[in-house]
Amino acid sequence: MRVLGIETSCDETGVAIIDDELGLLSHELYSQVKLHADYGGVVPELASRDHVRKLVPLIQKAMKDANCTKDDIDGIAFTQGPGLVGALLVGSSVARSLAFAWNKPAIGVHHMEGHLLAPMLDDPKPAFPFVALLVSGGHSMMVKVEGIGEYEVLGESVDDAAGEAFDKTAKLLGLDYPGGPLLAKLADSGEPGHYSFPRPMTDRPGLDFSFSGLKTFAANTIRDAGDDDAARANIAYAFQEAVVDTLSIKCRRALKETGLKRLVIAGGVSANRMLREQLAVLMDKIGGEVFYPQLAFCTDNGAMIAYAGLQRLKAGQTSPLSAQAKPRWPLDELPPL
Repeated sequence: MRVLGIETSCDETGVAIIDDELGLLSHELYSQVKLHADYGGVVPELASRDHVRKLVPLIQKAMKDANCTKDDIDGIAFTQGPGLVGALLVGSSVARSLAFAWNKPAIGVHHMEGHLLAPMLDDPKPAFPFVALLVSGGHSMMVKVEGIGEYEVLGESVDDAAGEAFDKTAKLLGLDYPGGPLLAKLADSGEPGHYSFPRPMTDRPGLDFSFSGLKTFAANTIRDAGDDDAARANIAYAFQEAVVDTLSIKCRRALKETGLKRLVIAGGVSANRMLREQLAVLMDKIGGEVFYPQLAFCTDNGAMIAYAGLQRLKAGQTSPLSAQAKPRWPLDELPPL
């Protein structure tokens, strides 16, 4: 089976074509970073309009790169939610229109399921069951995964997600948008031991996340430090270390509670080098395994949507022609295969 995948949940337009025997045939991605940089964050209306401009040309390029015609496509997958409703509607409308015109089945994919399954695009693939830490711009979530669609949410963010806190703290440090990767780069020139940041919600039971207070602590520390460049780098280091420690503590707790020794980390924050190093040490200590997507598939992309859609279409699941965007969509509501 060959599936066209479309991702338009936020500020990246992603298109990919995947074959269940040949693997990923093409992968196109357009980022709107420059469009939103002047505003310091994503402007939903501008994001939707840019998806309208870019989506069809990207589909045409992906089809050409994969040497495909419409007759070679067996199904279409699109991000149905969660995300920005206008952006989601662009991808949903184009995907359902193509499916109708080409007489192909279509399936709406949960954005976070796409992230969760992104490590499956590479080898070796993680075997079920495993614990997944999903850390993207708008979500921090710990999930026990028994199989595709068999998800138990163990904990999630109650306010700011990890990626959101990275971006907001970066802005407080005077860094450009998107700030998360720039903060991590600034932290590379910082030194440990100068600042002590809290590890939020690690002093109580449970696996929920809260990074709003950490962001406020960073804001006060930045204000007190003034314009000292060395202090800014040390603050960036301390902030990143606090986030990574918090995520690591929660992962260790989730693995202990579930009795599992396989861990999947996905979403934009999974590209963070300090996080990868610390979790590698953790899994080595307990004799476990940790899996990540390729760096190209950590952020939003069409390949992960194509893969998730392929699995569901192969199982006979489809979405009706009237499929609507779901800006809020609990992960544990998804049906199993």
